[in-house]
Amino acid sequence: MALDAGVLDGCAGVIIMGGPQSANDPLPGLVAELKLIEQAVAAEMPVLGICLGAQLIAKALGARVYCNPEKEIGWAPVYFTEAAGRDPVFGGVDSPSIVFQWHGDTFDLPAGAEWLAYSDKCLHQAYRFGPNVYGVQFHPEITPEMIVDWSAEFDVPLDPHGADTEPLARRILEGWLSVFR
Repeated sequence: MALDAGVLDGCAGVIIMGGPQSANDPLPGLVAELKLIEQAVAAEMPVLGICLGAQLIAKALGARVYCNPEKEIGWAPVYFTEAAGRDPVFGGVDSPSIVFQWHGDTFDLPAGAEWLAYSDKCLHQAYRFGPNVYGVQFHPEITPEMIVDWSAEFDVPLDPHGADTEPLARRILEGWLSVFR
């Protein structure tokens, strides 16, 4: 599926969020998102992907997306690499940090990407490609209300108040926005 010429005109950056699909699903919307990501990366535009968004970015950059050996659902620690300590987005983030996870797929690190975070169940939790493209497998944007909604929709009982992720979410978003300057 081709995107209309100029679809990114006037955009300063792109954020690709999560969803219950797999990046490998042959859905027209996901095919269009992959094209959008490819165009944004080619235009050297800042791009941020959360969960499925991180998987789609990895796929658009030529990496393999596949089923993780174990689903990761709920609160868990994520550990940040030494490279994350020097990164404009993740520098200064506590390691480990307790984050919310909800994914069954994972991805290989795209060629040329910098590995930034991992968990006990999933090797690639965050990466940076070039100076302005970031993928984050975990959910820093989560709120207790979202957890309640997701738990009810998928009949998975979870503690909606496992950790306060607002400071981490704010750090990631503000750090990513700093790449615009």
